[in-house]
Amino acid sequence: MKILYLTDQTYLHGGIEKVLSQKANYFADISGDEVTIVTYNQQGKIPVYPFSEKIRMIDLGINYEISRSYFHPFNLRKIPQHRFALQNVLRDLQPDVVISSSFGPDFYFIPSVEKQIPKIKEFHATRHFSNKPISIKDKILKTFTEKIERSYKALVLLNDDEIPFYKSNNYIIIPNPTEVHERSCELSTNKIIAAGRISRQKNFEELLEIFNNVIQDFPGWEVHIYGDDYLGRRVEIEKRIKELSLEKNFIFKGVTSDLKNTFLNYSIYAMTSIHETFPMVLLEALSVGLPIISYDCPTGPSRIIQNNEDGFIIPNKNPINFTEQLKRLMGDEQLRKTMGLQAKKNAARFEISVVMQQWKDLFKNLTS
Repeated sequence: MKILYLTDQTYLHGGIEKVLSQKANYFADISGDEVTIVTYNQQGKIPVYPFSEKIRMIDLGINYEISRSYFHPFNLRKIPQHRFALQNVLRDLQPDVVISSSFGPDFYFIPSVEKQIPKIKEFHATRHFSNKPISIKDKILKTFTEKIERSYKALVLLNDDEIPFYKSNNYIIIPNPTEVHERSCELSTNKIIAAGRISRQKNFEELLEIFNNVIQDFPGWEVHIYGDDYLGRRVEIEKRIKELSLEKNFIFKGVTSDLKNTFLNYSIYAMTSIHETFPMVLLEALSVGLPIISYDCPTGPSRIIQNNEDGFIIPNKNPINFTEQLKRLMGDEQLRKTMGLQAKKNAARFEISVVMQQWKDLFKNLTS
């Protein structure tokens, strides 16, 4: 089968880029499909995650200005060029299916390009906070977006909690995949890990305050944060770290391209996000037997973590309960190891061969 993925770029660290590499590599190397990835903002940069040599990579070279809205005149004028370039690629390659991975201006015109080719739109972000229009402009855009969504052959959502936010009935639930690691965390170090772009959405500042409440009882412990800075957020948090005199205990470690192996050196994964959809980082934590403590934020962690089995789901925005359960994990190595064993078992639900079979079935239904 000829499979074509569309995305903005593959050079930034992120969940979309990570899962795209996993799925594309699976189809190319395991299933033997002909896979093409088409980007429009690659700018000649090297992909951050490894892609199979069998995959064809094409960049359209549109290069939108991502610091501006896609509706800014600078970006709007590039849309005709984008549509024309994409049409030429689809016309030449004639893929059996097209999957749109990221969200950009092409979302609105993909279904109308080479209409005979089935188009699939996959969503990686929650609509929990964006489904209530607050202006006439928002209402018009929302109505137009819903119309476009109905023109895709399928909308792929990551979990059932997202269903109420979509008006069309062409959706299907397919979670992100993971590969269960052959190694497991020893869970004996005094180190907690968290990962993700350093933004307000990840809410690392609350993790800092929680850790400040436990450090007196566990003075030898550390929290390490892995991820890219976003709009100078790291500097703001580091200022608070200095105020609390936690420079040696709460540490930003930069970026790692091999998070699973990095996890092996830690004993707890902590998530204090304001919202998530289906965070890849939690799947990867389970796959190496790393117990998790996470807020029950909209809309993903509770679909991944089995509460009291492989981790703790904390009522959302309840730092007192988070602190209590974190202390419990930190103080009980045997509990961590019991949860770690269960984590690897539970990760099998999302094993890549299981998830990719769902994608194969979808392709078969759309092309038969």
